[in-house]
Amino acid sequence: MQITDTAAIVTGGASGLGAATAASLAKGGARVFAFDLAEAIDAAPAVEGVEYVPVDVTDEEQVRQGVARAADAGVPLRTVVNCAGIGPSMRILGRKGPHDLGFYAKVLQINLVGTFTVLTLAAEEMAKTEPLEHDARGVIINTASVAGYEGQVGQAAYASSKAGVIGLTLPAARDLAQHGIRVLTIAPGIVETPMLATVSEEFREGLAKGVPFPQRLGRPDEYAQLALSLVEHDYLNGEVIRMDGALRMAPR
Repeated sequence: MQITDTAAIVTGGASGLGAATAASLAKGGARVFAFDLAEAIDAAPAVEGVEYVPVDVTDEEQVRQGVARAADAGVPLRTVVNCAGIGPSMRILGRKGPHDLGFYAKVLQINLVGTFTVLTLAAEEMAKTEPLEHDARGVIINTASVAGYEGQVGQAAYASSKAGVIGLTLPAARDLAQHGIRVLTIAPGIVETPMLATVSEEFREGLAKGVPFPQRLGRPDEYAQLALSLVEHDYLNGEVIRMDGALRMAPR
């Protein structure tokens, strides 16, 4: 599927994986609508071809309005990349007591329910577009994590949410097949994102040493490169692709 002269939505588009993907899609000729929280957008640089839209993915009405804005861009909405999410750490039983149950629900609400909300409402608009060859209408790419397979100590909430995204992939692809919409998921390993910006270089080097090859952290532009290749590869559907340098996470 071509990217030029289409509309694309990228959630979490003001930083990290989302920002790299939004910029790459815009460079490829798409009109990109980058959804993110208002405070994140305020700190984001201007990127040609990228329009920032304040959207909280846990707010259904905000998502509806954002999707409608992208769908009314004058070019067909063909691509959605869900990158919005948080990566907290909390043990089920820690020194301060049991896991905060409300916080557990919040992580799932953002990472899993938010992903499903954007997927569903965007698919509704994609299904209205004129079909391409083989009745194709678009592709939705979600973001999981290797933690969805090998969650570490303290990652009960995060791993649960990302395992949910992994489990969503195939049934969503099957549900949306009749509408010509593909669904794929990328499961990154350890990537240099703003979440790692606060840790020391020594700590980052230690993380990199755990990656079999190449023995370094992943880069947001590599995620973007993979996302664009999935958009263009029309026969990939219902699959989760690990982008992790063959990393398998240890318990801690």
